[in-house]
Amino acid sequence: MKLNCIIIDDEPLALELLADNISRIPYLQLQATCRNAMEAIAILQQEPVDLVFSDIQMPGLSGLDLIRSLQNKPMFILITAYEQYALEGFNVDVVDYLLKPIAYDRFLQASNKALELFSLKQRASIQPGTKLAEKDYIFLPVDYKMVRVELDDIEYIEGMKDYIRFHFISQTRKPLLARMSMKGIEDMLPESKFVRFHKSYIAHIRRITAVRKNSLFINDHELPIGEQYKEVVTRITG
Repeated sequence: MKLNCIIIDDEPLALELLADNISRIPYLQLQATCRNAMEAIAILQQEPVDLVFSDIQMPGLSGLDLIRSLQNKPMFILITAYEQYALEGFNVDVVDYLLKPIAYDRFLQASNKALELFSLKQRASIQPGTKLAEKDYIFLPVDYKMVRVELDDIEYIEGMKDYIRFHFISQTRKPLLARMSMKGIEDMLPESKFVRFHKSYIAHIRRITAVRKNSLFINDHELPIGEQYKEVVTRITG
């Protein structure tokens, strides 16, 4: 999966640094670099663009003004040297907000968020109105690539701040760490196979071996049941 992207910045050095960062991420494909918003509009009218890295303060049309002017918006990651613009940036529904000078790990984090959002939207457009994953597998963003995971190989999923860890029934497969939210993965999984029983846990229903009042067992693992999820657990256990 590739995200076609463009950069908008009136500083040549900033354009060069951003282009270098993009070249280091396999799923990003740089389509063009633009010195101002008007150049970007011309590109957006001619080529399919999934993601825009845009400075906020530019001569003429600002990055925020550009976003507001577009009817069919690609995803935007805003870039600026001024922290006070962050709130206004999120008010126009951007993916992320990067403060100059940009550390590569922070740039990668923002790009991963865009990839996750793009992946979810792609699945939703294929099967509108349904859970996003009705197949027997999903693809996850892991270490700069999309990794295939068979749904029936998943034992349970554990939330870990900005990451989620997948535990598998296959003895030969190590746990997998993906940069996603619990809500994001929950929306990708079919309700017929998976249950969220805690803010930090989702289990494959067929892997549940026992349930008691406040705990759920998956083989030798005893995991807590969240108070707000007890009704759901009661429903699937009959």
